[in-house]
Amino acid sequence: MRRTTSPFSLVLLGLGTFLLVLAPLLAWYVEPRAAVNPIDIDTTAVYTGRGSVFDTDRIKTVPDRKITVTQRVRGDVEDSERSGKAVWDVTTTVDTDKSLPAADPHDALEFVPHRWVMDRKTTRPAHCCGEKPYIEGEAYLKFPFDVRKRSYQWWDNSLGDTIVLHYRGTEKVQGYTGYRFTGSVPPTRTGTRMVPGSIVDQPKRPQVLAEEWYSNHGFELVVDQATGRVLYAQTGPRRTLRAPGGKKDAAVLLDSRKISFTTETQKEAVRQAKRESGQLRLLGTTLPIGAAAAGLVLAVVGGLLVARGRKEPEQPAPSETPDTPQPTLTM
Repeated sequence: MRRTTSPFSLVLLGLGTFLLVLAPLLAWYVEPRAAVNPIDIDTTAVYTGRGSVFDTDRIKTVPDRKITVTQRVRGDVEDSERSGKAVWDVTTTVDTDKSLPAADPHDALEFVPHRWVMDRKTTRPAHCCGEKPYIEGEAYLKFPFDVRKRSYQWWDNSLGDTIVLHYRGTEKVQGYTGYRFTGSVPPTRTGTRMVPGSIVDQPKRPQVLAEEWYSNHGFELVVDQATGRVLYAQTGPRRTLRAPGGKKDAAVLLDSRKISFTTETQKEAVRQAKRESGQLRLLGTTLPIGAAAAGLVLAVVGGLLVARGRKEPEQPAPSETPDTPQPTLTM
């Protein structure tokens, strides 16, 4: 008896081997390349809160006004493809009910356009493509992928510098768990502005180059661990003016203890985080584990079938029959 190998067992063995090779490729090669920041982003985040604002018509600070901050981020696809980086154009407007709705964002209480360029994989700032301002740190608008339980250097555009955000545990946003980070900014001089002297307690001077000061009562961010997407953001900005060389604030331009994501913005951020983190989990965990398990089973079964083979009777070798006449030896 001899053994033969069936085509079916070879197919099982080959398929199992393929899946065993595919599993680590998905986890170590495909998934890291899927974790990249998009270049065609178009998203809007809205913050609301209450606080004091400077009324330019009344030339004084008025308290307890509703404040709306709208931050729109749009990707420049052409510059991104040319540079190999993610190029995002960001506009931030600060409004009160008086300036909403506005046909032109320039009519807002404050309008700040800028451009952020980053490495698509690490989220680290990159410096090209007309970036303005010169952004530094480890994170801005979003955290890197695979967020760690540690402090991060976060870019504060109002400050024009980085601040330290400290890890404070986990917190749920709309039922979805993220990492919580907090930080604050002490009073810091950020620039100068020409204003009437009366605004900074110098009524005898028609114009004064006042000092601009900024502080923040407190940042609070809740971030998706896998994608670095911000699920919830809260800020407490305070902007003031001081007379040249002054030691105390003479006018308050903006002061709020809490301006935070609206419920709608939170829900949309969570929806996006679930979708994106699910895709990364599928490529990095679910598919590799499934492929490895299936591959192992198929390879073992195929190997056993190949080893056992199929028994077939051996064909007898041609032999001489009794009826065959034998040659006679003659002399």
